[in-house]
Amino acid sequence: MKVGVVGAGAVGRACVMALVQRGSSDEVVLVNRTRETAAGVVADVRYAHSLLPAPVGLTDGDYQALSGAAVVLVTIGVNEQGGGATDPDDPIGRLRLLEDNAEIYRKAVPEIVAAEPDSVLLIVTDPPDPLTDIAREAAGHDRVFGAGTLIDSLRLRFHIAQRLQVEPASVQATVIGEHGKSSVALWSTANVAGAPVTELLAERDGSFEQAQEEINRAVSNANITIINGIGASQFGIGIVAARLAEAVVHDENCVLPVGSRHEDLGVTLSLPSVVGARGVRETFVPAMSDAERDGLERSAGVLREALSGVRGAP
Repeated sequence: MKVGVVGAGAVGRACVMALVQRGSSDEVVLVNRTRETAAGVVADVRYAHSLLPAPVGLTDGDYQALSGAAVVLVTIGVNEQGGGATDPDDPIGRLRLLEDNAEIYRKAVPEIVAAEPDSVLLIVTDPPDPLTDIAREAAGHDRVFGAGTLIDSLRLRFHIAQRLQVEPASVQATVIGEHGKSSVALWSTANVAGAPVTELLAERDGSFEQAQEEINRAVSNANITIINGIGASQFGIGIVAARLAEAVVHDENCVLPVGSRHEDLGVTLSLPSVVGARGVRETFVPAMSDAERDGLERSAGVLREALSGVRGAP
């Protein structure tokens, strides 16, 4: 099956590399406003084609080249560095990029849909939650979801694992809500092999609250830490996007925290979701403490307000 990537900036290039290296699909096409840029990325990767674990047909093209794509990863837009969203103490965070990127999406998404009406759209651009709502309306269908808090959940698991000196894959912990400053880490259910993380951290550090605060800060500001080092948060989200593309291409029906529309909340945000050939099939509401549930409601409110600022929630 074919996977499309729209946008050949730092994140788009990272998505292409992850798709190719993971063998996510047997065909990948990269589309960019400046075709020459996409062609350069493709040529660069092609030269090492014989070293890949599996052959991948990698091409560049215009929007029409997306015809036949099962899923299209949309990465176009202004990033945090370009949009002035790199202050770790800014409560708005990535949402500062919404107005500019909403305009870009309103123009680009109809082009994608015209090229391949049946494709699933995976929104990777920041801020992905309100942009998923914008893209959903522009596409005229519901096969649209966002990368959401999967990357945040992975970051949370990494930092917990680092504290406990275990492998991140052994940590079960999830972040829900906005992929941004109002996200909610579900500490009440985080565990390692059934052992509550709250107790494990308290035993190791002497104070769970201090460890929680430090880890929450590290997760919340991870993108800015990366941007300060290399200019763009790209490789981690590239791998996440490739993994989500695989879930669509192979109709996996796996459960991951990604962003989809929740009519009861009036907005797109992340909850554990069943991801398959048509995008998000359904979502589950995990066990939460009262404080975490309140946090989810606040997160939904932040996103509704942000979306209303660009035209009113769809």
